[in-house]
Amino acid sequence: MSTFSGLSTALSSLNAQRQALEIAGQNIANAKTVGYTRQRADLTSVEALSAPTLFSTGSGVGVGVRVSGITRMGDMFLDARLRSQTSSATFQAAQAGALSRLESTLTEPADTGVAAALQTYWDGWQAVANTPGDTAARTVLLGNADALTSQISSGYRAVESQWNQMRTETSTLVTQVNTTSSAIADLNSQIRAILVSGGSANELVDQRSVMVTELAGLVGATARQRDDGTLDVMVAGNALVRGDRAEAIVVRGAVTMAGGIGEPPVVLDPTRLEWADGLPLTLEGGKLASHVVTLSPTGTLASAIGTWNSLATNLATSVNTLHQGGQNRAVPPVTGTDFFAIAVGVPAALGLSVAITDPAGVAAADPTKGALDGSWADRISQLATKAGGPDEQWQAFVVDLGVRTSAATQRATVLEAARSTAENLQLSQASVDLDEESVNMLAYQRAYQGAARVLTAMDEMLDQLINRTGVVGR
Repeated sequence: MSTFSGLSTALSSLNAQRQALEIAGQNIANAKTVGYTRQRADLTSVEALSAPTLFSTGSGVGVGVRVSGITRMGDMFLDARLRSQTSSATFQAAQAGALSRLESTLTEPADTGVAAALQTYWDGWQAVANTPGDTAARTVLLGNADALTSQISSGYRAVESQWNQMRTETSTLVTQVNTTSSAIADLNSQIRAILVSGGSANELVDQRSVMVTELAGLVGATARQRDDGTLDVMVAGNALVRGDRAEAIVVRGAVTMAGGIGEPPVVLDPTRLEWADGLPLTLEGGKLASHVVTLSPTGTLASAIGTWNSLATNLATSVNTLHQGGQNRAVPPVTGTDFFAIAVGVPAALGLSVAITDPAGVAAADPTKGALDGSWADRISQLATKAGGPDEQWQAFVVDLGVRTSAATQRATVLEAARSTAENLQLSQASVDLDEESVNMLAYQRAYQGAARVLTAMDEMLDQLINRTGVVGR
């Protein structure tokens, strides 16, 4: 090895340590960048040159160092684990959120809840039973009945509002999925072009990884690495993104709750997801999957709507059945009248109304006991404790919803803890450690200084050889 090759060796070290130092600086600069994965310069020694002829000699020592590549310090298995946990956690969090919001519309237990309104309504019947000749008591009863029907209608409307809002959110999420998948396909194209030309696309890979994790939270997406550097994104076993091509998904179904869960007289048109070519898409996780399940004709909101309608029907049927057998204070007294009415062609909860407008029309008396009898009103008030009556039905619904909400919230908490653990493991591998980078910077700096000192020594040796050899004694 010649002295000039020593200069080349030192120069290679200067270049390599400089590049490694630049990468450490890049890591420090992006220490707080979301989704950034730390990088490392791969330093490789350059082997000694082979002897060109039989009689050539050499030291056998290598001729320097070079940067063979820049490694992105991510772990594909930790990334896959995080995406899987994100899919499950976001699905359950969306379920718990939907149940919690539905529970909040009930305002139970509270003085403003339906249970309190029912109790006030039955108390009104008891007041009429105690003072059957008091017009004020009958007027209060009718007012309590109006308040109860209004509250049932408001409860139905609250669920309807939640359904419609969630349906709008579903369309927004579908748009977000299609936009993100198109962006991933575009990044795949850029990454492939850069890798083919021998460049480093680590920053683009970071952006793509963040987007895939976002899709995991939306539709339960998984990823599969290809040899050319592109990433296939799979949803329910099918490719949402393959190479530089993205497939679109669409949401079908009614945009109002009446059509979505089959309320009369609209024909059932449930919310569903499809590929752009019309094939059905059934998601296995993610927020969008939760929305579709909640909006389905067998979902949480449909169950609540059924309860509101059933409550209205049960209340009207049970009260009317007894009320028809009582006698009112009309002149002449009349029997066989209904207290409640339910309009035809609309949901029972919305069609429920008080059929009586005149306090004298309240049937409080037993027909065999005279107009001032209140025993019939007392019988109606006892419906409050009837097995299978409106109160028992409502209590069962509230308890069931509370239990389901609590269980869903607990499951969401557990899954979020698992997701957080997976995220921490992924970050421990991928995130930037400032202390570690500072140590690396110091090591690269010292190596650079050492190489510079070797270069100086070689220069002094050459100066001695060129300028001083053969001039001794002159």
